[in-house]
Amino acid sequence: MSDRQTAAKRPVSALLTGPYGHPFHPVLVTIPIGAWVASFVFDIGSRAASDASYLVRSSEWLIVIGIVGALAAASVGLLDFFTLPSGTRAFRTGLIHLTLNVAITLAYAANAWWRHGEEDQVAIGPVVLSGVSLVALGISGYLGGKLAFRYGVRVAEEQDQAEGFEPRS
Repeated sequence: MSDRQTAAKRPVSALLTGPYGHPFHPVLVTIPIGAWVASFVFDIGSRAASDASYLVRSSEWLIVIGIVGALAAASVGLLDFFTLPSGTRAFRTGLIHLTLNVAITLAYAANAWWRHGEEDQVAIGPVVLSGVSLVALGISGYLGGKLAFRYGVRVAEEQDQAEGFEPRS
């Protein structure tokens, strides 16, 4: 294993990004993913229910919660990105992942502003924007998975992983 590859497995700061083998970024991304998926479900529900004001408000709150979660995930993800050596496939994949996530978060911020003040149901425009944003989020998640599971970014080295497959003594 090269020194460049080993560096991408180690945290810049265990306090900020999680200790070796336990990165914070994959844990934190569950907040915006869950919030934004739930907001989309509530958006659809607001278009189908007769009295949907509670779904409209809940969806808006979930979008804001997702934005806050995305900022937290981005702060540690950016530090993990700094471990990637430039000029590599992992760096390029990380840069696309980062860029997509910034665009998605900005799209949700615009979406929250666009729908602010709606009462009865979410208009079709913000629903479509949420749907498109979720598709982009899926693509970005695929790239994040590629970073971890294909390139091994912030994943423990194989000799450390082997401990889990040794017989118990």
